[in-house]
Amino acid sequence: MPARAGYQDVMEAPTNHVAEVVGVLYTNPRPPPLQALAKSSLGANLSSWFQFGRGGPGGWWILDEPELHLGEDIVVPDSAGWRRKRMPEYLGVAFLTLAPDWICEVLSPSTRRLDLNGKSPIYAREGIRHLWFVDPADRTMEAFELRKGQWVLIGTAKEDAPVCIPPFDAITFSLADLWP
Repeated sequence: MPARAGYQDVMEAPTNHVAEVVGVLYTNPRPPPLQALAKSSLGANLSSWFQFGRGGPGGWWILDEPELHLGEDIVVPDSAGWRRKRMPEYLGVAFLTLAPDWICEVLSPSTRRLDLNGKSPIYAREGIRHLWFVDPADRTMEAFELRKGQWVLIGTAKEDAPVCIPPFDAITFSLADLWP
C-alpha cells in the first residue's frame, strides 16, 4: 500500500490540477465546462440569497473549491457553506480546518468515484450535516442529511424541477439554472 500523502504532496501537484489527500494523493484536472457551469451557477445563486441576503435570509459563507484540512485528509469540495454563527468572521487563510455545514460535489467522469466513495465518508466523519451531489450529465441533484453518522437521502431533483431542500429550504430555485 502506498504511503500516506501529506500537504507537501498537494503543494507539489501540477498547478492545473485539483490535489486532494484521501489517504493517498488524488489529482484531477480542473472541471470540464459543463461541471464548471453547474458549480458556478449554484454558487452564484446560493451566495446571492444566503451570503448576501438578496431575496434570501443571508447568514452563510458560500465558497467555491475551498481547501479543507479535515484530520489527515485534505479535500477540495466543489462548493461549501458555513453558517456565520459557527464561523462569524471570514478567515483570510490558505485553507480551512473548520468543517462546513454544507458541501456540494459536482460529479464528473474523473471525480465521480472519489466524490461518492472516498470523500463522503470523510464528510460524515467530520459531522458535516448536508451533502449535495449535482450531476450535470444526467441533470440531476441528490441531497443528503447526516443522521446518526449515516447519509440519508432527503431530496432529489431532475432537469428543471424546483429545488427547496435543506439547508437552503428558505428559497426555491429551478434546477435548470445549473444547465446550459
